[in-house]
Amino acid sequence: MRVLVTGGAGFIGSHLVEHLLDRGDEVTVLDDLSTGTLDNLEAVREHPALDIVVGSILDRTMLARLAEGRERVYHLAAAVGVRLIVEHPLASMRTNIHGTENVLDACRDAGASLLLVSTSEIYGKNTADRLSEESDRVLGSPLLSRWTYAAAKGIDEAFAHAYWQEFALPVSIVRLFNTVGPRQTGRYGMVVPTLVEQALRERPLTVFGDGEQTRCFSYVGDVVPALRALAEEPRAYGSAYNLGGAQEISIGALAARIVELLDSPSPIVHVPYEEAYAAGYEDMRRRVPDNRRAEALVGFEPRTDVDEIIRIVAKSMAPRLAGVAGSR
Repeated sequence: MRVLVTGGAGFIGSHLVEHLLDRGDEVTVLDDLSTGTLDNLEAVREHPALDIVVGSILDRTMLARLAEGRERVYHLAAAVGVRLIVEHPLASMRTNIHGTENVLDACRDAGASLLLVSTSEIYGKNTADRLSEESDRVLGSPLLSRWTYAAAKGIDEAFAHAYWQEFALPVSIVRLFNTVGPRQTGRYGMVVPTLVEQALRERPLTVFGDGEQTRCFSYVGDVVPALRALAEEPRAYGSAYNLGGAQEISIGALAARIVELLDSPSPIVHVPYEEAYAAGYEDMRRRVPDNRRAEALVGFEPRTDVDEIIRIVAKSMAPRLAGVAGSR
């Protein structure tokens, strides 16, 4: 199959590209390299079935040209990461809203199906025991940049659903919960690579707030096959699917586990949110996915536990940190 992957040089996108090439697809990547990097595609850069284009989803003409003749589009290009969203809310909203509308138009014109990769952020402050795809969204003030990402991705989903309803565009939506693995950077506020690198460098592990906020981390190697499976399943069109980890853990407990598993002498320090981010920042106390819809349709099962995720991330960082003063 001929496919287009927007954001294909990013953390998750690059793993998806490798997966699609392994199964025999011809893949075109579109990425503006704002958060992704060509280094993420190093292992497949010379693959004869891969074409890499540096450009933006805000460029409608380029996007239409690349989508033409493609049978499927995987849309992962977005402004991501808490720090990036908080520090650059306007650019983030433009990319996430206008860019997604451009992708939808390009898919409609090209006759391509679409997998829209969304986020668990859309649930906001809902702390339900298990967040199903029909759970209510509980968002803070629209004047707080913390919630612009959640609002923009919610609009993305609404756009996609409207294109399915009004134009019969074959589109399915995936909501990812804290996906982690090799190539992910802590530069934009991703907690696992940040804490693992601090532990490897024997620096203090910085936990924001009281550390009692909980998350469920999923391994990218478990998530990527489910992305492809949902994209290929016509029964998924017009619906959203959670893909998240099965093990709930507090950020404080995560930091302690990282220190123990990596045998690091690093202390754990708590940093108030107002020091880490702008005043008025809000966080979610709990976020736990209900994966049953994806499990029933495509057999999704998160098999990799938190300990193994920590080991995988640490192993992937080791070559880059080798020889760096203060690293292990």
